[in-house]
Amino acid sequence: MSERYDYVIIGGGSSGSVLGNRLSEDGKYSVLILEAGRSDFAWDLLIQMPAALPFPSGKSLYDWKYESDPEPYMNGRRIKHARGKVLGGSSSINGMIYQRGNPKDYERWGSDNGMETWDFAHCLPYFKRLENALAADPDDEYRGHDGPLKLERGPAKNPLFQAFFDAAVEAGYTRTPDVNGYRQEGFGPFDKHVYKGRRFSASRAYLHPIKHRKNLTIKTRAFVTSIDIKGDRAEGVTYQRNGKTHHVTAGEVVLAGGAINTPQLLQLSGVGDAEHLRSVGVEPKVDLPGVGENLQDHLETYIQYACPKPVSEQPNLKLTRMPWIGLQWLLGRKGPAATNHFEGGGFVRSNEDVDYPNLMFHFLPVAVRYDGQKADTDHGFQVHVGPMYSDARGSLKIRSNNPKEHPSMVYNYLSTEQDRREWVEAVRVSREIMAQPAMAPYNSGEISPGSSVQTDEEILDWVAKDAETALHPSCTAKMGPASDPMAVVDPETMKVHGLDNVRVVDASAMPYVTNGNIHAPVLMLAEKAADLILGRKPLEPLNIDYYRHGVDPADAGTVTS
Repeated sequence: MSERYDYVIIGGGSSGSVLGNRLSEDGKYSVLILEAGRSDFAWDLLIQMPAALPFPSGKSLYDWKYESDPEPYMNGRRIKHARGKVLGGSSSINGMIYQRGNPKDYERWGSDNGMETWDFAHCLPYFKRLENALAADPDDEYRGHDGPLKLERGPAKNPLFQAFFDAAVEAGYTRTPDVNGYRQEGFGPFDKHVYKGRRFSASRAYLHPIKHRKNLTIKTRAFVTSIDIKGDRAEGVTYQRNGKTHHVTAGEVVLAGGAINTPQLLQLSGVGDAEHLRSVGVEPKVDLPGVGENLQDHLETYIQYACPKPVSEQPNLKLTRMPWIGLQWLLGRKGPAATNHFEGGGFVRSNEDVDYPNLMFHFLPVAVRYDGQKADTDHGFQVHVGPMYSDARGSLKIRSNNPKEHPSMVYNYLSTEQDRREWVEAVRVSREIMAQPAMAPYNSGEISPGSSVQTDEEILDWVAKDAETALHPSCTAKMGPASDPMAVVDPETMKVHGLDNVRVVDASAMPYVTNGNIHAPVLMLAEKAADLILGRKPLEPLNIDYYRHGVDPADAGTVTS
């Protein structure tokens, strides 16, 4: 006999954590969360210790270990895509950087047909509802102050951060007190979802405080293999757990698996491009060609430098120091392990054709890659940079009807003229900032890519060889009206077009990727979607001004390149 719940949420990641909390909070509805990974145990140092962030990626206990197909414009390289396979999802293994994106991202969303209620004024109240921005002024109308997600800022006290910020100003850019406030454009300390020296994931914020609610059930190690569809209606889901197959009946199925898992599961269940589904042995139930299309992401590079002064965090990468660093964290949640080190950066416009920032910078007072590979220098630092709204588009397709086989993914990085042009600009702007007098005492030479890479062609060749994903896959089941042949999700209800009782609430529903890390937008989207699902009156839009280049008087004297 199968179980029955009012709402079955597939995925216990960022959006699934929000939904599990909000859909169960009034006690009226029974809610089940099915998470394929294990729990985010409090004793698991690799996900609770902020500086341990390189370690979970690539390990099957925490990571789905996806990779792209050979990328045609990147020398046929397969790009690894770490995705969280643990309660909290990618918020349990990511870099803990909290960025909303630019208000104009949401103006872009809201300008599309049928998307009017997703403009900045409608999204801002939901950002504020989820945030507890500890560093923001209590009277700051742009930030939330009593939400479940506790956010610390910076502190970016290492002298390398101050030199980087000063160099950006010397290069003609500006400072901003809060990239999530009135003005995103500029440089300064970043918000992070770290609280008292510990990762503060979506599950820590939304699920752990309420996990004992009688109407909420959380099952980990529960791998969903299909949505059970009869006609044009979903009746439940099938999942595997402890070596057995289980069926659960659902009043509604809510997909919250992210931009890879969600379209994969839809296709496995017969929802997608009918011709493709037949070709891989899946019976089409709903012909919806947009499923898996419109794939977007951010690509980034590390520009690394050697430092002549003993001020970087490079020595802390030595194995001999790690026991002491770990002990400091265990005893007091202090020391180098208590931060994600991505404590500051900035956003700029690289050319006059864009009206809001198209480049993002993360500064790191250490020279090391995500996989832990460190630069060969006693002291060093790096800046991560990449274009934020490339017009490159990819696609995701299942290879077979086997739910455990990873799908085919092609992102088409560097495939467009805009993308290639902005990549050249990204590297040149980075070097321009690093060449300023403020950085001179700390800069003893570029390690990567190095002085041999100068021309546009050499820069693009290096990017093709060296760049990695910034881990922001999105937009593979985009919101839009039914009149849009590539839209998958109704923006007014989050329901899948042509299929009753199924909704999508995760990064796949975004129509365009935002110009920053996407964890914050996903939480906002889930907060807003919870109201739509429950039939609650949405929060009133907040029509407050925000910085716009060329309109604000502070633009006087600033430059962009």
